[in-house]
Amino acid sequence: MSTEIFINVTPMETRVAFVENSILQEVYMERTLKRGIVGNIYKGQVIRVLPGMQAAFINIGLDKAAFIHVAELTNREIDQPQEEDITKLLKEGQHLIVQVTKDPIGTKGARLTTQLSLPSHYLVYMPQTQHIGISLRIEDELERERLKQLVTECIEEEAIVEGGFIIRTAAEGIAKSELLTDIRYLNKLWNQVKGHIEKAQASSLIYEDLPLNLRIVRDFINPTIHRVYIDSQETFHKAEQFLQEFLPELSDRLKLYMNDPPLFDIYGIEQELQKAIERKVSLKSGGYLVIDNTEAMTTIDVNTGGFVGHKNLEETIFKTNLEAATAIARQLRLRNLGGIIIIDFIDMELEEHRDQVLQTLQKELEKDHSKTNVLGFTELGLVQMTRKRTRENLEQTLCEPCFQCHGKGTLKTSETVCYEIFREIMRIARAYPTNRYLILANQKIVDRLLDEESNNVADLETFIGKTISFQVENLYTQDQYDVVPQ
Repeated sequence: MSTEIFINVTPMETRVAFVENSILQEVYMERTLKRGIVGNIYKGQVIRVLPGMQAAFINIGLDKAAFIHVAELTNREIDQPQEEDITKLLKEGQHLIVQVTKDPIGTKGARLTTQLSLPSHYLVYMPQTQHIGISLRIEDELERERLKQLVTECIEEEAIVEGGFIIRTAAEGIAKSELLTDIRYLNKLWNQVKGHIEKAQASSLIYEDLPLNLRIVRDFINPTIHRVYIDSQETFHKAEQFLQEFLPELSDRLKLYMNDPPLFDIYGIEQELQKAIERKVSLKSGGYLVIDNTEAMTTIDVNTGGFVGHKNLEETIFKTNLEAATAIARQLRLRNLGGIIIIDFIDMELEEHRDQVLQTLQKELEKDHSKTNVLGFTELGLVQMTRKRTRENLEQTLCEPCFQCHGKGTLKTSETVCYEIFREIMRIARAYPTNRYLILANQKIVDRLLDEESNNVADLETFIGKTISFQVENLYTQDQYDVVPQ
């Protein structure tokens, strides 16, 4: 599998695309005026404790107060979660060193933890624990033991007395010298952070994670990445310098792209981004997916569409579901859909077919950088799964609620609005004496009142004994109107 990373940098934003076998799989975006804050460390101040929720709101200097649950509070001395009574742990006005684990999303503020961590390419440093953990994606037991032993030796050599480490997936197969370089870097970084903590004022930033372009280099460049294209000379040199210091053997993967067409026109990335905010996703077979994203969960419906197959109905359904399972895994990554996800595959009669569809979905999700958990089919034939959400999804990043329907996705029909206007006229006619009525409405509504509803308007004028006139208001949406007695 050939994987390429495209980093498009402008003064306004940075966009990163992961392309596997010439197909866009994942997108990250960071806008200059709306930069993500996951990984940042703040000195916060408790502004409200919520005993009923065992949580608290923390002011970290943002527009919205951030949120922390009691499970995210740790005791530095015993390295254990504290007893779950938040009123004994936090008081209003108290200062707290916290790290952001989830960006503000929609109406919700950032999520916080006091369990601080600092990442490098191969390791994550945990200053409040003595534990050495290993990524579950490293499955070979001998390799796990080797890495754990190497990290233990490095800690002893560097005389590090506080903190523990998590060994990241990228560390699989590397030498001791590379781990030692990461440990020295993280130790130096933590000493700098400690110095900032001592001087920091309340509700202020202590440590800011790297910008997106360098986070991508730090977290994702590994031997499986074929090439990294960057269309900014300044960003290219920074990335090159970073790799020369920490991953010199991979520095040849970087390529400065200053040609035509624009970087995101290669492999049709721009067009794929436009498709990724549409509700309907077409499958090559003729079937399609319908993706509905709500605040609580995401639902995905699979349909055969125009695919009729060549054998029998069960085989047609099975092939559609197999293709859909691969497409769904890609769409979850591409759209960055998180939280609870419910998938309604087309009903299959054979148990072996259901098992194969589930296995296909799980296999495709192994490529996902976010943690996923597939719970299998329910009694209703739905697949339940979760995907870790730390930032806004693609639709939330690129779009806003429609100013006409306010995010509902539907509008009242012109016929419904006309009948509402008739009822409003009759209501006013009973309550207030007046000579005539002026209706202010959208062009489409006025057109219908003067055409299809003209007989009803005439009958209403006769019934109330008053004249009704109309005026187009171009700024009104389809379901906005005013009835003005005159």
